[in-house]
Amino acid sequence: MGKLRLTMAQALVKFLDNQYLEVDGETVKFVKGIFAIFGHGNVLGLGQALEQDSGELRLYQGRNEQGMAHAATGFARQSLRRQILACTSSVGPGAANMITAAATATANRIPLLLLPGDVFATRQPDPVLQQIEQSYDLSISTNDAFRAVSKYWDRITRPEQLMSACINAMRVLTDPAETGAVTLALPQDVQGEAWDYPETFFARRVHRLDRRPASQAQLNDAVAAIRASRKPLIICGGGVKYAGAGEALAQFAEHYRIPFAETQAGKGTLLSSHPYNVGGVGETGCLAANLLAKEADLVIGVGTRFTDFTTASKWIFQHPDVRFLNINVSNFDAWKLDGIPLLADAREALTALDGALGDSSWQAGWGEQIAAVQSRQIKETHRVYQASFQEKGFVPEIDDHLDRESVYREFRALTDSTLTQSNVLGILNDMLPQDAVIVAAAGSLPGDLQRVWRTRAPNAYHVEYGYSCMGYEVNAALGVKLAEPQREVYAMVGDGAFMMLHSELVTSIQEGAKVNVLLFDNMANGCINNLQMEHGMDSFGTEFRFRSTQNGQLNGGLVPVDFAAIAAGYGCKTWRVTTLDELKIALEAAQHETVSTLIDIKVLPKTMVHKYGSWWNVGVAQQALSERIQRVAQQINEKRAQARDY
Repeated sequence: MGKLRLTMAQALVKFLDNQYLEVDGETVKFVKGIFAIFGHGNVLGLGQALEQDSGELRLYQGRNEQGMAHAATGFARQSLRRQILACTSSVGPGAANMITAAATATANRIPLLLLPGDVFATRQPDPVLQQIEQSYDLSISTNDAFRAVSKYWDRITRPEQLMSACINAMRVLTDPAETGAVTLALPQDVQGEAWDYPETFFARRVHRLDRRPASQAQLNDAVAAIRASRKPLIICGGGVKYAGAGEALAQFAEHYRIPFAETQAGKGTLLSSHPYNVGGVGETGCLAANLLAKEADLVIGVGTRFTDFTTASKWIFQHPDVRFLNINVSNFDAWKLDGIPLLADAREALTALDGALGDSSWQAGWGEQIAAVQSRQIKETHRVYQASFQEKGFVPEIDDHLDRESVYREFRALTDSTLTQSNVLGILNDMLPQDAVIVAAAGSLPGDLQRVWRTRAPNAYHVEYGYSCMGYEVNAALGVKLAEPQREVYAMVGDGAFMMLHSELVTSIQEGAKVNVLLFDNMANGCINNLQMEHGMDSFGTEFRFRSTQNGQLNGGLVPVDFAAIAAGYGCKTWRVTTLDELKIALEAAQHETVSTLIDIKVLPKTMVHKYGSWWNVGVAQQALSERIQRVAQQINEKRAQARDY
């Protein structure tokens, strides 16, 4: 057996450069490149290795460690988890910055390889710069914080440990049931240590995504449950998209006339125009899907985690005898809601179910009800897309104590805008290129998009709502563009999320990877402002206001920000719009630009799309001086009594 004498960091780079993934006979390079922000914990180790011989790995220069890791997550997600970009940081704050991104990737089951530098394994210079010393345990460093948000975690304290660590890292990263963030903590001294590695460690290694078939026993249980149902409803989760099971789902739904609803991760697997697609379901669900959900006697979840937004806190499925059939490659998810598990790849399971049911005349009993709710949905979507600021009822559940008109007048005085959020979305849905990818994550936009956005091309809906991470949007858009450079990419982001993190917008300029930022500025964290108002509170700490000189509270005038000027300073082409005509002109012009763009859209506060017959269990004060809060607490308790316990 031949040997290669390399430093641990050099061996790591060489190993990553030789990893491949095979899916359905097609093999692709698994690790395409590495995002890096170099510091004293990685520049002389991993940095030196990349400078000396990076192979086919491309180096991308990040601006903020969290931002670059979000970009890597966006890249992997848009690549349907078949390619990744690794991320390396220095020790200390550089590493800590990636923890939020690690949690986001793990919550969404997206492969993300993190390579943070670490303190000295020898402990000779302790405490090294940026080291946190814990008197009760000297083995702890900042990187131990990744344990809670990683699907695999390891610390390489000797160079030969790299081999088993790398094999396990790839095992998790390429496993659709277990994937998420993988953290390999790299002590800076060990990165530079040399070892005689076996050449076989660096051989081309092909990881295969084997499609797990359904067992006959579980398939029999699933078939029996379907045949016993009259009004089944399919929930299309992200697992359908990642498994490439859209065609199998369409065939199954059409064959047995079963409607399917969508989660945020599953939306866009099949187009909104599909005759059995009834749209988003749950707390941020649309009118059509939520109407059917309340009548379904069997819920067939395919590749979904059944989050509280999908199930409306286990309340939306109100049939007294409703059962759950859970098709999932993850055994953990397959048992949720006390369901009937069908542990299998989504495509394999749907194909097997179709075959098993094919010898019978069974069909779902929805009849014309599917077309009826879809017709209502189209009319409702048209209504909210046309809604002007004079109309009431954007959020009808809010008590009358909210004086929207005074907020509108104040906002208009600062911006001269009469744009509503739902009206803007209507224009965007009409004008964006059909195959453009939209990216969103937090605030009110994901809810509005799941309720009324009409997907018109495959894999064009990229909304992170598993972790609802503010700051994902702009940075992930860069990752999406790197994954599919031929498509236009639009990050839809609120002003609050943009201010929280948009660091890789600069990297998009550097790379010539054009992204388009559609910034909705309502001078508030509007979604949470809506949440507190809906539950009896006054506006408190969620609108962006100056501190009052009269009472010392944050209830002075609204704080205006010129976001177009900020992006222009980075080198973006920008526009500030306050009318529909200005928006249309800007959208048309942005499509012809070759650099990244930002359209600063001033939208009236509190003009998001309202909810459709859903409920969300939130922690409302059970004791309060406010009578409004007391009433809401009582209503919460009544709804909770109607929801499933587990």
